[in-house]
Amino acid sequence: MDINLLKNRPFFLVDEDIKWVTDTLAGMNEEEKTGQLFCMTAYISDEKTLKDFAQKYRAGGVMARPMDTNESLMELVSLLQKNSKIPMLIAANLEAGANGVSKEATRIGTQMAVAATGDPKYAGLLGEVCGSESAALGCNWAFAPVIDIDFNFRNPITNTRTYGNDWHFVKRCGIEYVRALQKHGVAASIKHFPGDGCDERDQHLVTSINDLSVEEWDRTYGEVYRACIEAGALTLMAGHILQPAYSRLLKPGIRDEDILPASLSGELLNGLLRKKLSFNGLIVTDATTMAGFNIPMERRRAVPQAINAGCDMFLFTRNLEEDYSFMADAVNDKVISPERLNDAVTRILGLKAALGLHRKNNLADRKKVKAVVASGEHKDWTREIADRSITLAKNIQDALPVTPEKYRSILFYSIDPVGESVAYGPSNASANQMLVDKLKRAGFEVTVWQPDDAFGTEGMLGSSEAIKNKYDLIIYSSNLATKSNQTTVRIEWAQPMGANVPVYVNSVPTIFIGFENPYHLLDTPRVKTLINTYGSSKAVIDALVEKLMGISAFTGTSPVDVFLGKWDTRL
Repeated sequence: MDINLLKNRPFFLVDEDIKWVTDTLAGMNEEEKTGQLFCMTAYISDEKTLKDFAQKYRAGGVMARPMDTNESLMELVSLLQKNSKIPMLIAANLEAGANGVSKEATRIGTQMAVAATGDPKYAGLLGEVCGSESAALGCNWAFAPVIDIDFNFRNPITNTRTYGNDWHFVKRCGIEYVRALQKHGVAASIKHFPGDGCDERDQHLVTSINDLSVEEWDRTYGEVYRACIEAGALTLMAGHILQPAYSRLLKPGIRDEDILPASLSGELLNGLLRKKLSFNGLIVTDATTMAGFNIPMERRRAVPQAINAGCDMFLFTRNLEEDYSFMADAVNDKVISPERLNDAVTRILGLKAALGLHRKNNLADRKKVKAVVASGEHKDWTREIADRSITLAKNIQDALPVTPEKYRSILFYSIDPVGESVAYGPSNASANQMLVDKLKRAGFEVTVWQPDDAFGTEGMLGSSEAIKNKYDLIIYSSNLATKSNQTTVRIEWAQPMGANVPVYVNSVPTIFIGFENPYHLLDTPRVKTLINTYGSSKAVIDALVEKLMGISAFTGTSPVDVFLGKWDTRL
């Protein structure tokens, strides 16, 4: 690339910084340049592995999975930076808060919770928390914000990770997050280009598709990406997602079987992203361990193809030694040309210079950690967003408020995940129990339904009159969260014959609460009251009970169509 491009958006390097980039590049051999292309992943502070990343492979960066403590994260950062000749990028999934890098840091709330407040300024507060806390801890790269548009309610990945299905609002939130985050010297990575949320399939398991026309894409995703690029996003993550309309436009005559996902597609990365959208920053692949990356071609070809297509960094490895050898062989054999290699490494070094990594030790700032991480102000923002986001999404009965005087006896149906989500952190498997405990402390008599209840003395499925006479209110509380590698998230009703299906909605006032998924009317269309919280933290549950009891008002607005375009969900 023309080195002078580093003076332009988003790098804005001065001559001194450019000199560091050029001098550093000139002093590197092919092996060192090859290592810079890799962003590894670290789950634990394993000294040998981390030293290998820094010294043996000379990786350009490492993504830290959420560490149990701030101290363990700071040790990881210290070990990496002290053993790396060139300062490392330390990345994390900072989508819902700085807890994406340390479990002791602040979790503000999902992006959809932020959107439900109706005010993009809260996306800025999310970026402020992610930027200030992660920077203090030594993290300098956020794989966020998600600027996908949740067009398809069946998509197993987007859902509450997005700012909803209104692309205008997604754009405004994306801009606010990028600007707030990057003020703290943490690079944003807008994702997942060319845009998830159209397909109902998961790119972790299949190469998925954004099937919009060129005109539709330009009007929606294109506008969101253009705005976030103009806001200065330093990096972008290329997804394992096809955009056939643009591939056909930019590469006339391309065969269907030759259409590739963005992470491997030269026409999407260079023609659409670099030229049409004028993105000059660093492009990183999404995780190359995903099936969506590995299905289109054999991995020996795919590893160098990602770089040749226009990606500058390669995220994760399927087999470290094998993938590194694939890349190194491609560099040695000039499958990746010296010009393309230098172009990618220049952008990597340019990003590091833009973040000022060449001018500091890049270790955690313990004073700032103590002052900023999980600070009182950030906890206040968490409670504020929880209070403003909880949404009375459907209410066609006079069931609220819920007080002990009005509804002494509650039958509680708990719908929990089979296993706890670990991908995008975490679905709180105890949320329903927390809600039950809080209702009991508020003076309610709560009976939690058990599958064995279906075989009671009132008959196999129970007596309708017995239920009506015994309980004043029924509450369903679902804590099912979408997550990678699970293609559908639907309620699986109990046996026999859906014993816990909401069949008493016309006999007993019934309220349905969706903690982690706003789309449950698909399976409960005749429920007359639906409340969505977009998360299951203690702050959310506290705010939820206050709203149920009429202590505070519901002010959230649905960022998506909870009625799913179906007429019966409104009944």
